[in-house]
Amino acid sequence: MRILMIGTGSVGSAVAAIAARRGFFDSFVAADHSIDRAKHAVAAVSDDRFTATTVDASSAADVAQLCRAHDITHVLNAVDPRFTMPVFDGALNAGAHYLDMAMSLSTPHPEQPYSRTGVKLGDHQFAAAAAWEEAGRLALVGIGVEPGMSDVFARYAADHLFAAVDEIGVRDGANLVVRGHAFAPTFSIWTTIEECLNPPVIYEHERGWYTTEPFSEPEVFDFPEGIGPVECVNVEHEEVVLIPRWVRANRVTFKYGLGSEFIEVLKTLHKLGLDSTTPVSVGGTQVSPRDVVAACLPDPATLGPRMTGKTCAGTWARGQDRAGRMRETYLYHVVDNEWSMREYGHQAVSWQTAINPVVALELLESGAWSDSGVLGPEAFDPLPFLDLLTEYGSPWGVRWS
Repeated sequence: MRILMIGTGSVGSAVAAIAARRGFFDSFVAADHSIDRAKHAVAAVSDDRFTATTVDASSAADVAQLCRAHDITHVLNAVDPRFTMPVFDGALNAGAHYLDMAMSLSTPHPEQPYSRTGVKLGDHQFAAAAAWEEAGRLALVGIGVEPGMSDVFARYAADHLFAAVDEIGVRDGANLVVRGHAFAPTFSIWTTIEECLNPPVIYEHERGWYTTEPFSEPEVFDFPEGIGPVECVNVEHEEVVLIPRWVRANRVTFKYGLGSEFIEVLKTLHKLGLDSTTPVSVGGTQVSPRDVVAACLPDPATLGPRMTGKTCAGTWARGQDRAGRMRETYLYHVVDNEWSMREYGHQAVSWQTAINPVVALELLESGAWSDSGVLGPEAFDPLPFLDLLTEYGSPWGVRWS
């Protein structure tokens, strides 16, 4: 296996640190628009299998050329989702397999954005499924933590815990605190704005996919391992478009524990137009307002030493268990920032996202996961993934109620 990773930011650098401890691949090319950032990620792992280079992630041709130059077998996309399609297309053109942690972007319905879907997350990628099947190549989409591990949990619950699933709800919450910053998102602000301000998608078996208002249906969810109750709201996320394709459930949602202050900041950015990706003229220079916001905030990769607390990703499910009783369960994965910084030198949110594509790559190399086309994590047996995740020293839990 010869891996090309596009993007060496907070998550990409954590991917390199995790992969360096495993022996399943022969070479790992870390590519970024900034050669300094790519070199920093490679220098941090001190492993001869790793090399650094530059790439234009907006160019499918550049991605394909880089794949051919290094005889790449698998492309891991670790950049913002605005670059998903060029990297996706470049991998296919070069005959490589592909993995990402964020799928192609959505476009709201032009007339009824808060009731009907337009172009959904991943629609552009699923439209290319036949080409990937014909090429005998796999595009494993949405294999971060959410989407990714959360989808594996959904498949595990359906296969092993329930006879029939009524509802699946991905729930994400944390008690992380960043000292010295009034506002410091622990993940890419570009992606956070995209998923939080777009119309959230909900799935119902009888109705199909539909949308609602941002931050709708608030609920208080009690997260495990000391995090406690956090208010969660509907957010646009890939799990809602992925899970129903392979797991039967009457309803699927995604809710994020943002907190009232975070929501108010996002609403303010929207009111001021600072969430826009359309360039505006500033002193004769064309700039994207969202890029300006991102540039004004601290890099999530630098926050680890000032962070405390835990982050939890998980999947809640309700249905009829194997004994015929109606039950609820929450399958979850918690990472303590103190642990991830001490063990890997990377903050908890980035590390928790990064471990999943590495586990998936190892399963693909061993043949435990194998297929072609455009597929989500739910399309595969969840047990090899969960077993290997535990072997990596990152156990998961189950809470029944």
